[in-house]
Amino acid sequence: MSEGTLYDKVWDRHRVTDLPTGQTQLFVGLHLVHEVTSPQAFGMLEERDMEVAYPENTHATVDHIVPTADQSRPYSDDAAEEMMSELEENVREAGIDFSHPKSGDQGIVHVIGPEQGLTQPGMTIVCGDSHTATHGAFGALAFGIGTSQIRDVLATGTIAMEKQKVRRIRVTGELGEGVSAKDIVLEIIRRLGTDGGVGYVYEYAGEAIENLDMEGRMSICNMSIEGGARAGYVNPDETTYEYLRETDAFEDSEGQSPSGSRTQSGDDPEKFEELKSYWESVRSDEDATYDDEVVIDGDELEPMVTWGTTPGQGVGITEPIPDPDDLPKDKRESARDAQEHMRVEPGETMAGYDIDVAFVGSCTNARLPDLRRAAAVVEGREVHDDVRAMVVPGSQRVKAAAEEEGLDEIFREAGFDWRGAGCSMCLGMNDDQLDGDEASASSSNRNFVGRQGSPDGRTVLMSPEMVAAAAIRGEVTDVRELSEVASA
Repeated sequence: MSEGTLYDKVWDRHRVTDLPTGQTQLFVGLHLVHEVTSPQAFGMLEERDMEVAYPENTHATVDHIVPTADQSRPYSDDAAEEMMSELEENVREAGIDFSHPKSGDQGIVHVIGPEQGLTQPGMTIVCGDSHTATHGAFGALAFGIGTSQIRDVLATGTIAMEKQKVRRIRVTGELGEGVSAKDIVLEIIRRLGTDGGVGYVYEYAGEAIENLDMEGRMSICNMSIEGGARAGYVNPDETTYEYLRETDAFEDSEGQSPSGSRTQSGDDPEKFEELKSYWESVRSDEDATYDDEVVIDGDELEPMVTWGTTPGQGVGITEPIPDPDDLPKDKRESARDAQEHMRVEPGETMAGYDIDVAFVGSCTNARLPDLRRAAAVVEGREVHDDVRAMVVPGSQRVKAAAEEEGLDEIFREAGFDWRGAGCSMCLGMNDDQLDGDEASASSSNRNFVGRQGSPDGRTVLMSPEMVAAAAIRGEVTDVRELSEVASA
């Protein structure tokens, strides 16, 4: 059993009571809500004549259904307009802060939380979205929850959960040219499997992780769920604290005690140091014990792409697609089905695989550094004639910052469509979808059949810079073959 880990410390500090079911009732420091999974939960509260217990610990945004091309109201999609209207009414009645499309702060829930300083170390964070693990990059325990759990958190500010084991994944060494955080996490899922993390939370450590910026850490924690883990986190350090100093929470407002809930220090450096002391205290101890440990040599990693229909069916760009007969018995049938759907053959590499669509976006890879790396690849080049390419910033703030740097012009001049903020083609709940059997180079997190809006569509997951290279060449391409990559 793990002991002395961040997971243990944060869990214990938020423990309300131990339940007869064997679960622990935990206090929730931050509850993030969006338009798709919250209406039913608010409706359940209304049926019981109950109010939101801690509106000050709750924050809302709209991301899944919001159009990225034209956000004028009413939305052309009646279902989207209805969900948006319900969210507006619910947050207004409950007194919940809302990053509305007209606020300049709207965006993907797992992008706006960190950039606004809502996400902080030592917190418990929940959201009705599977990729809530993203926030673990800050040393928080962050969990995706279902509708009935959303109801419980709204009503009580607490949640009942079973404690998991802790697996530490150490990524050693230094990442090479063209290799980024997305390649690390695709390699982890390829190695451990999409169900390898069941019963675990993942603690990411090692030199390669510590050298990542916060955006890279978020990309890795984001896809913990794709490996079956309940959550993933990185211990907070100076990189974390420097990021937080630039957020809203530490630029204004009145300070509060570091209780593990949402805290703000205003312009008071002493208050920030007090918070930092608390954040340091939840770091895993040097002599912490883990239930399992995996070591990956970061020096050996190369750009990764998926060849199949799960994030675990991945391969290095120069490596051959596996023969199903060489895989474990329980993986063979799904591999054959995936290869038939994707129209790939064992022994080939993914390099040269024709694509029709290039998508840079999603809660995994739509932050400013992601856009910078993609822009460095496309600058001075043009999107292939057979490819429709789009960039969807993760938030309105990311969009504004990118435009201030001129990244939007780089993308537009290359032939990319520059969109508004939202989930977009990651899951295709708006108009941004694959058509028929189109093949997509995507920086998102899931490549399941039908994920991008078409049951016949084909999705190849990769990093933003690899998406950019594919858009230029019209096929899956080793980004290291293009110039300007090393300095991106």
